[in-house]
Amino acid sequence: MSDPAPRFRTIAASAAIAAGALLFTVAPVVAQTLAPAASSANLPTLAPMLERVTPAVVNIAVVSRSPTENNPLYNDPYFRRYFNLPEQQPQARMSAGSGVIVDADKGYVLTNHHVVDGGTEISVTLKDGRQLLAKLIGSDKETDIALLQIDAKNLTAIQIGDSDTLKVGDYVVAIGNPFGLGQTVTSGIVSALGRSGLNIEGYEDFIQTDASINPGNSGGALVTLDGKLIGVNTAILSPAGANVGIGFAVPSSIAVSVMNQLTAHGEVQRGRLGIGIQDLTPDLAEALNLGGLRGALVANVERGSAADRAGVKSGDVVTAIDGRQVRGATDLRNRIGLTPAGSKIRLTVKRSDDQREIELPIASEDRAPADFSGTPLDGARQRDASAAESGAAGVSCVVIASVAAGSVADRAGLRAGDMVVAVNRIPVTSVAELRRAISKKAAIAALELFRDGARFLLVIR
Repeated sequence: MSDPAPRFRTIAASAAIAAGALLFTVAPVVAQTLAPAASSANLPTLAPMLERVTPAVVNIAVVSRSPTENNPLYNDPYFRRYFNLPEQQPQARMSAGSGVIVDADKGYVLTNHHVVDGGTEISVTLKDGRQLLAKLIGSDKETDIALLQIDAKNLTAIQIGDSDTLKVGDYVVAIGNPFGLGQTVTSGIVSALGRSGLNIEGYEDFIQTDASINPGNSGGALVTLDGKLIGVNTAILSPAGANVGIGFAVPSSIAVSVMNQLTAHGEVQRGRLGIGIQDLTPDLAEALNLGGLRGALVANVERGSAADRAGVKSGDVVTAIDGRQVRGATDLRNRIGLTPAGSKIRLTVKRSDDQREIELPIASEDRAPADFSGTPLDGARQRDASAAESGAAGVSCVVIASVAAGSVADRAGLRAGDMVVAVNRIPVTSVAELRRAISKKAAIAALELFRDGARFLLVIR
């Protein structure tokens, strides 16, 4: 078994750190005689807060199977004897990350999805040295949040803060397990809020910080100076895989919302309204005589959707949800997508010179691949695009999940990964809209596709 290698998400750099011992060069230190300090009682320090908080931050080791272990032929003794293969030795790869205890009674530990993804065994090490096997309650790739559970007494949980009250310039502290070294504390400030468009997660609303975080800090805590959790560290922007002062954390508001759904359902049941949205840019605001209004512009409304039934119209500007301001299209999509299906919300909508409140239910988001048998898309299966995929295409769209070999769709030239932007010049932003555009008739359809960074038309029969 190889030595632990820290696991972390990096942008513009490889996220994997090769397993192996970390080599450090330590320069000789010249002994110096320092005059004793008169008193340290009045010096500023974070030590009291950290004494309370650091027992809640844990190290996580994840064991995953090597690719050869997943091949059933290697488990067949006749296959091994015929090819004169040696006896298979247990093989595993080990990676390291971080986590934070958020419920001491239930033993709940928040971490990142990419830390535990593909793991066959998850081990948690507490600050006091106890090592415990963890159970995976659930994991959500779209937000990069996972929830573990450990069985132990005398745990310390961190108090969860409100990330929505953060401001740029607030001081924060990052706690985690960088490079598998063990618990490490660094400090900095909130550099920016609401970071998105990084194309590393489906739902992006990151806190950016210059607190030094590195590979292995994934899943660790970002806390305020009073010791409250306001983020889960998840990614760094780095050309070389190490800290350059730009790190990202999932806000506690998103992490808690995901955690609540994972504990209730074991998965995130995302909601949808049935609207296509875009940012209200200054140019759009000027053209629509909206002045300095902020929010998300409704580009289209899906017929028969919850938004349509409630009276939402194309051209409306959503400025708030349940009284909380909407910063833009990404903010609105995140908040709707993380609201459990069946809940009711109240939209504040600006329409011409009128402002109104619209209450409507959240429908369940249909992200499962759809079967289009008997249509011109026969043989292709689709799903709604993630935020990152829609961002790459420049518009909300539908992704071709798979194409059956020899099918109508295959012969027409469709490929898995194609993004359907429009059908017969009619924009489609969801599988439901695509289904209605194609209908059950075997007719010719002109698909506007986004593939390999370019748009083109594909005619299918």
